[in-house]
Amino acid sequence: MGVDSSTQSTKVEVRDADDGHLVARGRAPHPPAAPPRSEQAPVDWWDALVLAAGATGVRDVAALSIAAQQHGLVVLDRAGAVLRPAKLWNDTESAPEATAMVRQYGAERWAKACGSVPVASFTITKLAWLARHEPEVFARVGQVLLPHDYLTFRLTGRFVTDRGDASGTGYWSPADGVWRTELLDRVVGAPGGKDWASVLPTVLGPQEPSDWATASVHEFLGLRGRPLCGPGTGDNMAAALGIGLRPGDIAISLGTSGTVSTVSDRPTADATGAVAGFADAGGRFLPLVCTLNATRVTDAIGTLLGVGRDEMDELALAAPAGAGGVTVLPYFDGERTPNRPDASGVVSGLRSTATREQLARAAFEGVVCSVLDGVDALRATGVAPRDDGRIVLVGGGARSRAYQRVLADLVQRAVTVPVGDEHAAAGACVQAAATLHGVPPDEVAAAWQLGEGVTIEPCDDVDVDAVRGRYAELRAGA
Repeated sequence: MGVDSSTQSTKVEVRDADDGHLVARGRAPHPPAAPPRSEQAPVDWWDALVLAAGATGVRDVAALSIAAQQHGLVVLDRAGAVLRPAKLWNDTESAPEATAMVRQYGAERWAKACGSVPVASFTITKLAWLARHEPEVFARVGQVLLPHDYLTFRLTGRFVTDRGDASGTGYWSPADGVWRTELLDRVVGAPGGKDWASVLPTVLGPQEPSDWATASVHEFLGLRGRPLCGPGTGDNMAAALGIGLRPGDIAISLGTSGTVSTVSDRPTADATGAVAGFADAGGRFLPLVCTLNATRVTDAIGTLLGVGRDEMDELALAAPAGAGGVTVLPYFDGERTPNRPDASGVVSGLRSTATREQLARAAFEGVVCSVLDGVDALRATGVAPRDDGRIVLVGGGARSRAYQRVLADLVQRAVTVPVGDEHAAAGACVQAAATLHGVPPDEVAAAWQLGEGVTIEPCDDVDVDAVRGRYAELRAGA
């Protein structure tokens, strides 16, 4: 059984531990949360897990593992009780703390210390916010956990995490494999005078079990036996397992926001802050670029044109590549970059002869150019895609024929759209099976042939340099 506890809901998949075929699925919603104060009660995640697991109708589970939204902050007291609602990854109240940290310690030193430059989404900034704004709560902290750690604790009673999710905290080093408690001491301070080592979870290996589910838990979940629980991981790391991402592949996820990631054999440290130097869930590394604006851009242009997503696709596909010179800079809701945190969108090249089709095509091209900037940022860290590597498109935007076509045309490579859409839950199943069998997760993913799907070939008559050049000029002048 694999669990994906995201911001919006809990999704559960049950797969055969030997061949990976899908047996059942379940889903349950979470209470809504939105920035600037985006918080949820951890017990709501647990209640949703119980409902989603029950919805599968499966009672015989040999192993399970939890994937969950990265970066969130869960604080418990010494008795294991939750002290306050969890701050989620998209809670932006700690933006001033993030700015102060970079100013105090320096972006390059942060990147070398923990692989990434802190931003408001990272756990370390939320801890600093807690210490500053709720000192009475901070003083009572007995355990600091991530969302997946909390659910694993509810399953097993143990305080554990994995290297993938730990790498998104801002106080664990992917390169050295250790908690950087001196960073916490420097920018947060110790909770109630306690040693940070005593309040942080144990970091488990890629297929190391956290423990067997407790007797009361397996009965509560309606299971006949006590499943073995894997270490769990963050949702991006689980999704990489769920599509069988290998070194040299590039994964592009298009949802409300967009991400670009790859599996690397070595850690990265990007002082510009563009690339987050995460670890993965299989013993390697997962450098990742996040852009705030993806499908929300094409949805917004669709609203202006008075069309839904399907008709927006049709309009875009009816226009030639390059959209007749119309170009969209897709920073519609700002963009998290060091020099343009409050950037806005721009439409350029409009003439009296411009058509609805051209504007629709330009919206898709603008989003794809933005994520291809992310691919370029990965290249700048030395982790370029290989010629024999795959370009894998996932997320809600992967179902769009226009996104499929525009991406293939602008990378001039075949693009794979994997079967299924719950890749993080599938990756959690991979991790559970790897824990059960005692083998590396990537071997399980390869054996299950995850990541196979539809392939979109590029058109060879697209002037990529012209499209990306116009976009680069617009971005530089914005």
